[in-house]
Amino acid sequence: MTNSYKYLPTSEQDESWGLYVLNAGCSRIAKNEIYPATAHPAHHYFTWDKGRILDEYQLIYITKGEGIFESANGKKKHIDEGSIVLLFPGEWHRFRPDERTGWDELWVGFKGPIMDNLIQQQFFQQRKPVLHIGVHENIIHLMLEIIEKTQREKTGYQPLVAGMVMHLLGQIHTLMKQQSFKAEDITESIINKARVIFRTNIDQDISIEKVAEELNVSYAWFRKAFKAYSGIAPHQYLLQLKIEKAKTLLTDHSRQVKEIAYALNFKSSFYFSKLFKEKTGFTPEQFRKTKT
Repeated sequence: MTNSYKYLPTSEQDESWGLYVLNAGCSRIAKNEIYPATAHPAHHYFTWDKGRILDEYQLIYITKGEGIFESANGKKKHIDEGSIVLLFPGEWHRFRPDERTGWDELWVGFKGPIMDNLIQQQFFQQRKPVLHIGVHENIIHLMLEIIEKTQREKTGYQPLVAGMVMHLLGQIHTLMKQQSFKAEDITESIINKARVIFRTNIDQDISIEKVAEELNVSYAWFRKAFKAYSGIAPHQYLLQLKIEKAKTLLTDHSRQVKEIAYALNFKSSFYFSKLFKEKTGFTPEQFRKTKT
């Protein structure tokens, strides 16, 4: 995961849509690392001693690690991987990762009468700010897409990402409802965690053996279970993620092919181009021309 964030300007037209996005980002906080990073704007920065009050909703997804959260209405809560933290406008809060583990976080900040109505109808409640949904690849994918769209700020992006936030809220609500009826299968849980590790480390040199070790299962079991569950070997799954990410990056014509190959941790631009053509039928340059 590459740390990134964006704080966004909004127009009256954006706000009239009913829901609009103010910021989005992701961070990997290492063990014993200072939190939060001082690079954030003063209106979002806080210390543990003082906490903060925001004039917006924020949704924070912890995909790895653990920590604590406290708010005026929610009191002190333990946060572990797979937890959603909801922040409410005008409410004091504070949170931080455990120094022994750090954590990976993805977040999006937003406002609007659509969300106000969801709160009024008690789909989400201030007294329940921490929701444990587990680790889900589709939630990760959706949040990374929101982050990517806000980073690029293409014309008309606000209604698009606002719709994605609504989709995200709907997914979370559904997952919470489903938990009342079905306990998650252990194999499904492990495969979901593996998918998240792959997706959040797409720009890293990550080995399948290390993933299995992190999940506390044998490499042989993991490889067999992953293929049986998803229909594809874990190595091929990771390559497919990289190719799909490359397609998105190639639409930015200011980035050279070798730069994209490097960003996705391919051993060379030649290998990247060869693999890209095998998977898509186009060279990176040919694919880029189809997107002009």
